[in-house]
Amino acid sequence: MKTIVIAEIGINHNGDMKIVKELIDIAANAGCDIVKFQKRTIDKVYTAAYLAEPRESPWGTTQREQKEGLELSITDYQEIDRYCKEKHIDWMASSWDVDAQKFLQQFNLNYNKVASAMLGNVELLTEIAKEKRFTYISTGMSTYEEVDAVVDLFRKYDCPFEIMHCNSTYPMEPEDANLRLIPEMQKRYQCNIGFSSHEVGYVATLGAVAMGATSIERHITLDRSMYGSDQKASTEPNELVELVKNIRLMERALGTGEKTLSEKEMAVRKKLRG
Repeated sequence: MKTIVIAEIGINHNGDMKIVKELIDIAANAGCDIVKFQKRTIDKVYTAAYLAEPRESPWGTTQREQKEGLELSITDYQEIDRYCKEKHIDWMASSWDVDAQKFLQQFNLNYNKVASAMLGNVELLTEIAKEKRFTYISTGMSTYEEVDAVVDLFRKYDCPFEIMHCNSTYPMEPEDANLRLIPEMQKRYQCNIGFSSHEVGYVATLGAVAMGATSIERHITLDRSMYGSDQKASTEPNELVELVKNIRLMERALGTGEKTLSEKEMAVRKKLRG
């Protein structure tokens, strides 16, 4: 089975459509299957008091200016939709509020994505589940009971989904990956389990494929030194090419699980056993 590779652009575009397109190109050329963004309705996600707080950024001196600087417009998303079709790569976005999810509905996407931070947002989860669109559900920072509730909700609305094991530290240390949870979650939920990783490098990512992960999500960036909270836990272009290549190699290395002797091994047998 082919592992679906999701390139999380997220907010690493810094509100710049030139960077958006560069990152789409990088993902498509590396062989990724989906690029992912994040969509927020600023005044629904954050309080007025929070948005008024000071924060230095390339866009100004308040939280509002920083948040608004990272948001893409309807025109931007229309261009993303067109450009991804041109590049033959799917796109999706994790919404952080119901209005943002309704915004995304106009594009009739093949997939939805639930961010780990949204697992307790029943109103948003219900809006997504009612669409009955295949949904990737990240589970960082969540207990089994919280994941159980989401799974029950999506099954109630007969919405197809895939759970993604995740550790929400940025960047994640490989020893925190807990990859043995992947087969345990497969047993518990009787569904495919993916892996959303925030590591630097890809030891845990390849390990997840070996443990049976059916999808992989990684943040991508042009350069980890760029402005942004997610940049340091992101994969740079050359690393992404190597990662996808090694995921495909790991898929082949897993084999069939059957005990067989290949022609190459039989030739060695004849030489060594006579």
